[in-house]
Amino acid sequence: MSIHREGYRIIFMTMLLLGAVNFGAHFAFGEGIVFSILLGLSVIFFFLVVQFFRNPSREIPVSPSVIIAPADGKVVVIEEVEEPEYFKDKRRQISIFMSPLNVHVNRYPVAGKVAYQQYYPGKYLVAWHPKSSTENERTTVVVENDKGAILFRQIAGAVARRIICYAKVGAKAEQGAEFGFIRFGSRIDIFVPLDCEICVNLEQKTVGGETIIARFR
Repeated sequence: MSIHREGYRIIFMTMLLLGAVNFGAHFAFGEGIVFSILLGLSVIFFFLVVQFFRNPSREIPVSPSVIIAPADGKVVVIEEVEEPEYFKDKRRQISIFMSPLNVHVNRYPVAGKVAYQQYYPGKYLVAWHPKSSTENERTTVVVENDKGAILFRQIAGAVARRIICYAKVGAKAEQGAEFGFIRFGSRIDIFVPLDCEICVNLEQKTVGGETIIARFR
């Protein structure tokens, strides 16, 4: 397992800050109970920061017929909706909620060409709120291939304050490759054609880059 590049600076700054705090506590209190408790809490906090930026390797089920989960998390929405931003027609929406404990690397669900990418500033409603998809800070990406087009949207949450998207219009999308990262809890919506076979259920946990969430017919 490796550490994602988005975490290097934050991990280093966290280490410096915790080191300074514990050095000051040792100077002020010596090696007593207060210092021991603070040191223990610092170790736990540092571990949580490091694990948030973990980037495990994945076995990608590369196939033009399948749509894979773009993120680790839990399926919170499966429904037919009107997609107003790009397709402007009815699509099947699959939403995956990522808690702060999930891996937050975002991966292309299909291969193809990036046809659309747009960032929107916005609110920071809790990620499972129905309006978060249209009112929160978000980035929308559309990838097209011979099977059709898939839209997926990174959505910030109440804790997530930074959406990072590497996708650029005209670029090649490789199925399972990284297209972005979201810091500290959020959600991804995926919009697939109505005739796709849905392969996940509500509340099901997904593994980004591995779980097949739908199949083209």
